[in-house]
Amino acid sequence: MFADFIKRLTQPDPAPLADTDARLALTALLVRVARSDNDYDAGEMRRIEEIARDRYGLTPEQAAALRAEAEALEAQAPDTVRFTRAIKEAVPYENRLGVIEALWKVVLADGTRADEEDALLRLVASLLGVEDKDSAMARQRVAAR
Repeated sequence: MFADFIKRLTQPDPAPLADTDARLALTALLVRVARSDNDYDAGEMRRIEEIARDRYGLTPEQAAALRAEAEALEAQAPDTVRFTRAIKEAVPYENRLGVIEALWKVVLADGTRADEEDALLRLVASLLGVEDKDSAMARQRVAAR
């Protein structure tokens, strides 16, 4: 089901993603970070749906469907390096900054920062071309809320 999407996303020169494809790819990245500590719980799922509702103006049902679709894509997506680099090429920079903040929301959803989540978020931020200081500022904004 996602083979063509992943193939398009990981081509040497991917075309910019359509809005619906970008939503799916970015939500799959949220799922990947949430799963990185092997404790993907209901709170993280709810947070991903909340981000989808707020970011894309979705109904609760649409957000839940997007999360479920993103879970399936994430399970089939290539390694994080290739997947994230493909997103970087296909998504404008300003949207990638918002993604980092959303990723921190997911990481902090359960009230703890696992080493695996921190490591993956550092890698993802770097691969998306977002500087460590910008990622740290995003984390601080999320934690202050």
